[in-house]
Amino acid sequence: MNDLAPLLTPEGRALLDEVRGTAPADELAVATRLRRGHPAGLVSAALGQARLRQRAAAKFGAEDAERMFFTPNGVEQSTRASVAAYRAERLRALGVTSVADLCCGIGGDAIALARAGIRVLAVDRDPLTAAAARANADALGLAGLIDVREADVTEVDTAPYDAVFVDPARRGGRGRIFDPEAYSPPLSWAVRAALEAPHAALKVAPGIPHEAVPAEAEAEWISDGGDVKEAVLWFGTAPGAVRATLLPGPRTLLGRGLPDPEVRSVGRYLYEPDGAVIRAHLVAEAAEELDGGLIDPTIAYVTADALRETLYATAYEITDQLPFGVKKLKALLREREVGILTVKKRGSAVEPEELRRKALPKPQGPHSVTVFLTRVAGAPTMLIGAPARAVTGAGAS
Repeated sequence: MNDLAPLLTPEGRALLDEVRGTAPADELAVATRLRRGHPAGLVSAALGQARLRQRAAAKFGAEDAERMFFTPNGVEQSTRASVAAYRAERLRALGVTSVADLCCGIGGDAIALARAGIRVLAVDRDPLTAAAARANADALGLAGLIDVREADVTEVDTAPYDAVFVDPARRGGRGRIFDPEAYSPPLSWAVRAALEAPHAALKVAPGIPHEAVPAEAEAEWISDGGDVKEAVLWFGTAPGAVRATLLPGPRTLLGRGLPDPEVRSVGRYLYEPDGAVIRAHLVAEAAEELDGGLIDPTIAYVTADALRETLYATAYEITDQLPFGVKKLKALLREREVGILTVKKRGSAVEPEELRRKALPKPQGPHSVTVFLTRVAGAPTMLIGAPARAVTGAGAS
């Protein structure tokens, strides 16, 4: 699929309506039937778009996804709607009324900005991607607020806009790109563009080294439903600040420059900080409100004797602490009639699926446990317990 134009015609839109929700197993039969009255290429494009819409529903919601137009890369790389909406609201709260959205992709962030009442210039150099962004603005009734331009973002004049948003490409022919200077455009160019605007937000990979964050930027790590989605470098806000934001919410933990928590023996409760808290290096801030310490100086698990409510970690009640050993674990699971085993790891080379298969080859009963493969004071250890459900956390049910 390298041209959206046929799908935007009345015939193309009618086909999209007809193939909506087609299951993969039914595609051949549907394609054979539709090719009797429509060009084969158009039928293939419609079915391909239907597949992309089904995949995109997880990010955009079914209602929007069924009206939007996607490219394979666009589905993969676009921002989740909840994250884009949060960022748009932050910009709106800063008084931003217009944004130059550079490397706009299929328009996910532009849509969120426009829905926040912000006027958007959406720029992408790829013709098909820009066409998808334009089609999406029209499909969602936002064309009046979103001006899509096919151009090289490095040649765009951003001076007329209150803010700049840059989402550089972080994938290449060999997969994910980890070096910020290998982004397209490079992070250094994006920072220069940001410094020229009253406000700016640069979307970067959550694994960005803290030392790569410019001194002029505020760094924010964002998770949604417990999964870390991205980091954002903000300009024109609070230089040097660090925050972890958890969605839904938002719930934001601000860095206070605390030293690392002390290491202590494993208490009754183990707290698993949200991934955004860990990426932002704010485990100490989370541990302070729990009156907890670390189980190991290199492991981001917090332990405490008391059960406390926290927005930034999930609590587990620990019943057993054992040296690592499959036979010991298997015997314990059999003795306690465990049929559901959840395995988590941090600081262990053991694969959870492999341990689950060896330790619980057959369900033994109605009970469930969680096993943490980790290190305690440097020693490979298994901590066994279950969620402490009275505590609200990123992964609590």
